[in-house]
Amino acid sequence: MKLEDRVIRSIARRKGVVILRSELSPLGSPAQLSRVLRKLVAARTLVRVSHGVYAKTRMNRFAGRLMPAATFETIAAETFEKLGIDIGHGKLAMEYNSGASTQVPMQPVVTTGRRRISRKIQVGTRMMTYERAGVRRRKDTR
Repeated sequence: MKLEDRVIRSIARRKGVVILRSELSPLGSPAQLSRVLRKLVAARTLVRVSHGVYAKTRMNRFAGRLMPAATFETIAAETFEKLGIDIGHGKLAMEYNSGASTQVPMQPVVTTGRRRISRKIQVGTRMMTYERAGVRRRKDTR
């Protein structure tokens, strides 16, 4: 059985939408795995979300083409969960959910606490934005 077939079978058996490259590493060498993942992204079987993170696709009934199998927010939440990063709703989303604001936040923003994250999570044109809570600013001591 070719590596491509084993990777496709492994992806189909997984319950979640997000697949980490490290989960597929036992199937073959890094070079072979890169080649197969690149081929699956080109065939639109997978969508690249971030470095080493991919999402499954499915046929959209309305558009008639392959789209990510879940919403961007679901993909991002599952990615953070698999990477072990604790996140929370952004400030604007928390205000909207508590009823303090009637404006619906359009940009996906998450708070990471005091943790710095530089990972870029993007599906199509939607990109995750981070805000840090409780960051202390240095006083200018001139």
